[in-house]
Amino acid sequence: MSALICGSFAYDNIMVFHDYFKNHILPDKIHILNVSFLVPQMRREFGGCAGNIAYNLKLLGGEPLPMGAVGGDFGPYAAWMDECGVDRTHVAQIDEVLTAQAFITTDLDDNQITAFHPGAMDHAAVNSITDANGISVGIVAPDGRDGMVQHAEQFVEAGVPFIFDPGQGMPMFDGSDLKRFIEQATWVSVNDYEAALMQERTGWKAAEIAAHVDALIVTRGGDGSMIYTAGGAIEVPAAPVCAIVDPTGCGDAYRAGLLYGLMHELGWETTGRVASLCGAIKIEKAGTQNHTFSREDFAMRYLEAFGQTLCW
Repeated sequence: MSALICGSFAYDNIMVFHDYFKNHILPDKIHILNVSFLVPQMRREFGGCAGNIAYNLKLLGGEPLPMGAVGGDFGPYAAWMDECGVDRTHVAQIDEVLTAQAFITTDLDDNQITAFHPGAMDHAAVNSITDANGISVGIVAPDGRDGMVQHAEQFVEAGVPFIFDPGQGMPMFDGSDLKRFIEQATWVSVNDYEAALMQERTGWKAAEIAAHVDALIVTRGGDGSMIYTAGGAIEVPAAPVCAIVDPTGCGDAYRAGLLYGLMHELGWETTGRVASLCGAIKIEKAGTQNHTFSREDFAMRYLEAFGQTLCW
């Protein structure tokens, strides 16, 4: 069985500012902000939530089916997906637009400033979940607004359980939108900032959000994550890392771990740790799809990190 991953594909243009944003932004001058950051390092990577999640799920041994819209410039990315063995059946190419583009500047504190051009992502609704077969679980990850709304509705109609992961798409939705997504979803996954924003916009506390789904998953960076279920709260420790190189894409790696655990019914304690380790492995490499591991290596590192044998 496969996981249908509805979300964006993008080229990530990643730049590193060899200083701290806080040293160059005057709090009392925010209303007339005019800054320029010299970025001697820049690279172009394959990214986007659907692409990143699919890449990590494939490494884990899962069968990802990414679904998204791309532009006429997608050729190099398509070749990379083929090399990685990731299915492109549900990747719709729209030649007259560009694939989504992210321009990400990271400072020495791992703070990020991002500009994003949606391009083909705005055409995500051309894809329909009814076109995919053999799906056991899905995810609605950041994508074009209409596509996210449509795909959530289609998951419900098809009876396919899915994760709602608003991520960077949170600004597109008001409180009523978010309530509808939460009521439709089987699980909700957010980081701690997004969780606070979701609570503010919906007027629902974390416990109320959790009551509408089978689980609310909240990641907290280096402090691990929390999984709220009807049976109580589960604290998932962060997996140790060898080096913090690049945080971009860690959330997508984490979500791939969630999908793998859900597909194989590993239970939340194990699923959360698999997700945590995926994020830890990713943060040690620059870019969102440059890390790699074998299942044997992953199982060994899982044992080292958590003192438990991974039975998968």
